[in-house]
Amino acid sequence: MHSTASDGALSPEALLALCAERGLSHMALTDHDTLAGVAEAQEAAQRYGITVLPATELSSQWHGINIHVVALLPNGIGARLEAGLVSQAEARELRAQTIARRLERVGLSDALARARARAGERPLGRPDFAHLMVEDGLVPDLGAAFRKYLGSGKPGDVKSHWPWLSEVVQWVLDSDGVAVLAHPLRYKLTRRKRGLLLEDFQAAGGQAAELVSGFQNGDVTRDLARQLDERGLYASLGSDFHFPGGHLAPGAMSPVPRTSVAPVWQHPRLAAWRQSPACGQEAS
Repeated sequence: MHSTASDGALSPEALLALCAERGLSHMALTDHDTLAGVAEAQEAAQRYGITVLPATELSSQWHGINIHVVALLPNGIGARLEAGLVSQAEARELRAQTIARRLERVGLSDALARARARAGERPLGRPDFAHLMVEDGLVPDLGAAFRKYLGSGKPGDVKSHWPWLSEVVQWVLDSDGVAVLAHPLRYKLTRRKRGLLLEDFQAAGGQAAELVSGFQNGDVTRDLARQLDERGLYASLGSDFHFPGGHLAPGAMSPVPRTSVAPVWQHPRLAAWRQSPACGQEAS
């Protein structure tokens, strides 16, 4: 799930309050390329009786595609990941400058300065530019902004500044964490190419992939489960919640198919977190 530390709409405190309201006991805060919201989330979690797993969703590139890796970090942050997050912040700034230049060519005025004003102190993301495009009447809504300008293969889809997938996985392993391939069904890959991505991810040391991320087609989910099972990867699931009012909410996601794939919380590195007092209820 995401907070105002990246592109979420709720502060970590407000996000934890919503999770408590919806009856969750365990959650991972996975803001993009930052752990800035984790301390606030963990402090709020003590009041609400929720166990928070420190995490981040890291940007990388693989064969010209922007691939996200969720770093689950029960044992803290290692030196390589700490340095990596600094480089990610720098990459985000360079990426934002490139996106701004491209969107100004299609009519978005003063894109970079306005996006910075909107974001405040947090790193800039594509949603900041999408909101500006809606404000200027260039598109009717955020979905249209991504479909026409910011989604995969569009002018605002800039990935050249991100590190390689294999490098990002090593940052996670250096922190004694669990590297999870985020939402593999959203990259619009053929089944064969998705299999190659899973194999390269696993060869780099990746340990799991998101079997369910929000709502998705059941048949495709079952097929993905087979691909994970064939490769011995763990499976994670979650809502990928960003903001209230949409179709997703904390704890909301498609049903998990019957499968022999082990859930990621059974990974040995997550044993202590799994055995915390609130365990046994649903995580997101």
